[in-house]
Amino acid sequence: MNDISLHLASETDLANVALARSVAGVPYTVREIPYRNIAELLHARVEKSGDKIWLIFYPEQGSRKEYSYRQFLALVRKTAALLTSFGIRRGDRICTVGVNRADTVVQYFAAWFLGVAVVPVNIGEDDKRIAYVMENSHAKLAFVQTAFIQRISALRSQISGLVHILEVGEEASGFFPSYNHELEQMSEAFQAPDPAELSDEALIVYTSGTTGLPKGVVLEQYNLLIDAKGIADWHGMDDTQRMMCVLPLHHVNGTVVTLLTPMYFGGSVVLNQKFHTRTFFERIAKEHVNVVSVVPTLLQFLLHENIDHGQFDLSRFRHIICGAGPLTCDLADRFERTYRIPIIHGYGLSETTCYSCFLPIDLTEEQHRHWLQDFGFPSIGVAIPGNEMDIHSNEGISLPEGERGEIVIRGHNVMKYYYKNPEANASTFANQWFRSGDEGFYLKDGNERKFFFITGRLKELIIRGGVNIAPLEIDEVINSCPGVKAGIAVGFENDWYGEEVGALVQKGDVALTEEQVIERCKMQLPYSKCPKVVIFSEEIPVTSTGKYQRNKVKHLFEAWKNVQFPK
Repeated sequence: MNDISLHLASETDLANVALARSVAGVPYTVREIPYRNIAELLHARVEKSGDKIWLIFYPEQGSRKEYSYRQFLALVRKTAALLTSFGIRRGDRICTVGVNRADTVVQYFAAWFLGVAVVPVNIGEDDKRIAYVMENSHAKLAFVQTAFIQRISALRSQISGLVHILEVGEEASGFFPSYNHELEQMSEAFQAPDPAELSDEALIVYTSGTTGLPKGVVLEQYNLLIDAKGIADWHGMDDTQRMMCVLPLHHVNGTVVTLLTPMYFGGSVVLNQKFHTRTFFERIAKEHVNVVSVVPTLLQFLLHENIDHGQFDLSRFRHIICGAGPLTCDLADRFERTYRIPIIHGYGLSETTCYSCFLPIDLTEEQHRHWLQDFGFPSIGVAIPGNEMDIHSNEGISLPEGERGEIVIRGHNVMKYYYKNPEANASTFANQWFRSGDEGFYLKDGNERKFFFITGRLKELIIRGGVNIAPLEIDEVINSCPGVKAGIAVGFENDWYGEEVGALVQKGDVALTEEQVIERCKMQLPYSKCPKVVIFSEEIPVTSTGKYQRNKVKHLFEAWKNVQFPK
């Protein structure tokens, strides 16, 4: 699997990737962190403050659990010993299948302890994709939570390289070896026989596109640590700080922001099995949480719940990190006015480990509002150290301030490559930057800092009569309409203009009509950008991290394919 031709088709591609993984002329091989691997970071934390609480876990059923750094390391060593007993060696891959659990965190770090890559499986995907991910990644062993044992067992014939399944749960079914039982036989004194290096693969995250097979994003241990360092430094985190995780661990946001980042700055983390609006502020107050990372969908849920957060002591709560989905100016404004909690908007992709930019945390309240509200799109902020960003034309030419083009990223957080996908790697790295596939622009502040904005996925741009229309611009107006709970713009096939603009809307007011939505849009948008059709729906499909799946609902507008809409 190490044959470079499986991933990169030519020496040119190899050179392009190397340049895309440099930052400010510093090559990826020049490490900018003091640790030799993730295990050394964990040992450093135990040596400095071994009895300090590192992980607090809230399961859906059962009571709160907590683990000190020392207790966590003991479990990591035992799990690493268990993996070794099943023949797992440095360079291998393992899968984790299930929802957020404390033992999943242990399994991640045990794999990294050995120099083994983790392939997180999103159980929300269909069986075909799950089988593809487990087969394509060549995972040899899978930790599968009891609730999903039968499902994965039924797929096993399609996963040729999967040798072992370990069942994870307090009440195992008995079909496969029990993780808990096997762990009891292992030693806390276990040492890795072949210590990991920063260049070892750590995560293979499969992208969740709406069409085609997902691509495996290969991230190394150094990718994870340098991005964790950048996030910690940007947000001013230190060993007195605590974060909370409400996002799924199968995605880089949950893993990098709220696991590796607290480990990097020597703090602690509160892990929730699932997100619940009713416990969100209560747990922040009870556990003295300083920062939480969310996606915009969760902000919408919290607003809809209209929680009386004044009953909780949130004096230590600093701000909310928000990214991984389309935040609108309207949603940001309503949330900040309702809860008086600043949103630090940011942006990144699995391919860039996680975050590449954030709004600065030292902005005045006026400046913060300016960058979130005054440009039609909320700014995603300024590139963080460890990477750099730009806006390019289709030809890879850097574009001037204010001009729209493709967001590109270069840095030490850029992935190794897409696994066994030389065609995707050739196009993605063609211009010696990582090409995000997102359209955006930047504006400078008085200090010449570039504040970036995202206007939408290039593949989701609505091309009406040959003119590109950014759907996020229309989303803003749809969501500002009274009675709209949530709404998105959708480009649908049309015989007259190639594509026309539609809107898929969730009602917040049952009396809301199609005409009201369209009239609101006509007040704020030119005719070409106004939705011509509004479809009301009980839900809007999103990925597990809250990204709208516009292409998944295009078929709902098929009846209007041959309609010419009059002005």
